[in-house]
Amino acid sequence: MAIGSFGRVGDFQSSLNQMSSDISPSKSAEDVTKSFQDTLSGFVNNVNDLQSSANQAIDKMASGQAADVHEVMVAVEKAKISFDLLLQMRNKMLDAYKQIMQMQV
Repeated sequence: MAIGSFGRVGDFQSSLNQMSSDISPSKSAEDVTKSFQDTLSGFVNNVNDLQSSANQAIDKMASGQAADVHEVMVAVEKAKISFDLLLQMRNKMLDAYKQIMQMQV
């Protein structure tokens, strides 16, 4: 039984594949940096959108407008999983930066 990705969290792998295919020897360092920056800011914006939609779903449930608790819980879990993924990406990038800074020249 295969488990498919859902929502914007599934876009993470496709964005990484696109980013790695965008990096080629013919591209300048500035282009690669801009591509990485755009990709990272896109991830942050996606997480922010999911957090906002989860908050809206919670507000609707609290006000009695949302009758389906399952949809609210799915929205909250999507936001949580995407935030956890973004947090782990940040941790990995910080670890890589620290390793680079400790290298002897």
